[in-house]
Amino acid sequence: MDPARAAALLDFLALADRLKTVERRGLVPLPGGGARRENSAEHCWNLALIAVLLHREVAAEIDLGHALSLIAVHDLVEIEAGDTYAYDPAGRATQAERETAAAAIVFGALPVDLGRTLRALWEEFEAGATPEARFAMGCDRMQGFLQNVLSDGAAWRAHGVTRADTAPRMDPAMAVDPAFATLIGALYGRARAGGMLPE
Repeated sequence: MDPARAAALLDFLALADRLKTVERRGLVPLPGGGARRENSAEHCWNLALIAVLLHREVAAEIDLGHALSLIAVHDLVEIEAGDTYAYDPAGRATQAERETAAAAIVFGALPVDLGRTLRALWEEFEAGATPEARFAMGCDRMQGFLQNVLSDGAAWRAHGVTRADTAPRMDPAMAVDPAFATLIGALYGRARAGGMLPE
């Protein structure tokens, strides 16, 4: 490998490491009580694990390697754009513009060929036009919902999120495949039973 390319890859990995500092609204319960905010790198790891567990549970033939590539790249723009809370209408209104600008910075830090490859993966995830992108989106939405259930709905309560507020986000995930509908439906049942998500 060319020394300049090696240096660029190492510099990009240092940049990507900053994803560990991007906090999400979801809370991670701590042993012994209390909670802390989840970061975007933890979210991506948990999402990857969900994909590994579910890729053979869905009807579509999923290329797991490709789906994991989409998952690894999908939130890198948050290094520059920050995380946008799913239930923040003002943040969602500017999300696409902020993340597109961030993509130019983040993927532009790579050698041109790799920058194009990673940007194409990010765009594929955002467009949701392939089976792997739809599967990855379903895993992504399920992970966020699961994190809220694991933390007894604390972030939902803090932001006044209701069952109806979650529908525009979760209905498309449930529509990806009956396996997602079953799992997310079970999470809704737990949220209802625990009084976490008001109707």
